[in-house]
Amino acid sequence: MPPLLRSIIKLCVFCYLYSMAAYSYSSSVINISSALINISSSAITVSSVMTVSSPVNNISNPVINVGSYHCPPFVMSVHPNGSPQSTSSGLSILLWQRIANSLDLPYQIKNYALQDLLDEIEAGNVEVGISCISITPERELVMDFSHSFYETHLAIAVKEKSYLRSFIDLITNKTLLIILAIIIVLAGIIGGIFYKLEHHINEKLYSMPSKRAQWLEAFILGLLFITKGPFNYFEFKTLTGRVLTVLLGITSTLFIASITAILASTFTLGLMNSDIKGPYDLIHLNVGAKVSTTSSIYLTNLGIVHQTFNNIDDMLLALNNGEVDAIVEDNAILKYKLKQAKQEGRYQHISALPYQFEKQNYGLAIKDSSPYTEQLNRALLNVRQSPEWQQALNQYFAEY
Repeated sequence: MPPLLRSIIKLCVFCYLYSMAAYSYSSSVINISSALINISSSAITVSSVMTVSSPVNNISNPVINVGSYHCPPFVMSVHPNGSPQSTSSGLSILLWQRIANSLDLPYQIKNYALQDLLDEIEAGNVEVGISCISITPERELVMDFSHSFYETHLAIAVKEKSYLRSFIDLITNKTLLIILAIIIVLAGIIGGIFYKLEHHINEKLYSMPSKRAQWLEAFILGLLFITKGPFNYFEFKTLTGRVLTVLLGITSTLFIASITAILASTFTLGLMNSDIKGPYDLIHLNVGAKVSTTSSIYLTNLGIVHQTFNNIDDMLLALNNGEVDAIVEDNAILKYKLKQAKQEGRYQHISALPYQFEKQNYGLAIKDSSPYTEQLNRALLNVRQSPEWQQALNQYFAEY
């Protein structure tokens, strides 16, 4: 074969092989690119799915368990006949509804007895407890509390005595007897001073012939000074007597006003129960309080043995029937129940004594280390400042 022809054949074979190799490489690249595109598409699809599902998880809030217990007017979950209401109402219910709405919190409410509710919160089964739950150091050891939403204090309620018994108590009242003794002593002193100054020259004031009768006139003069007030300046002949009259006139006016206020308070309390002036006077009496409440704990700390009741209605009934001499309860709750009862014609002779002791602050009881505490506090403060909350307070507590 000629050399030229051989060279041409080799060149053709080389070109053919080169073209086949180039085609195979291009196909591989295309396949790899297609595979990468498919993988990328799959990644995009997966990424799209994750992007859609993430916001859903972020906006969904778990339903939290809320506990309450019957404590009018803060939580009213029981009808007067004792049957449960289908829907609870009251100040604490209103407060919680406004808080939950502002925070977009889904919740479910279940009613408990007070001690059961506190136990469930401590165990972590209930996230928030709402009612008239007092904030105490002992409770704060096992649970958290929100800011206070209502301030009150403990009060004592008694049943008014009969008129005969009230009269006997009044005339034997220690305060009254002490005041009478002071008046008699002061009348004798003032009468004696004026007798020494005036009896020789003032026949108008001391007109009786005997000395004993003149001393009696002097005592009456002193008694009139204390109970009636100043005499006419010109009734006295001596300068000392007239100056003393002016000074006693000012003093006696203040003295009469003070004695009148003391006697009015004594007579008013005498119609209720003159033996009780504060919580320490309950030691020797038969006293009642609600079970597991701060009232019961307070009496226990004072060493006062007392009966416990499940609710305030049973306590008031026992007091009205004479089974207990006095009951101790939060002032706001006690006066609200008495207001309701008297409007219905019941418990007309039961009254709350005008003594304030052991301040109470109500708050939301919150599970220890709850993630909702700060949010609840901020929302609670906003509700407390709202006109709706002030209107609700007026509705339940205005004009006892």
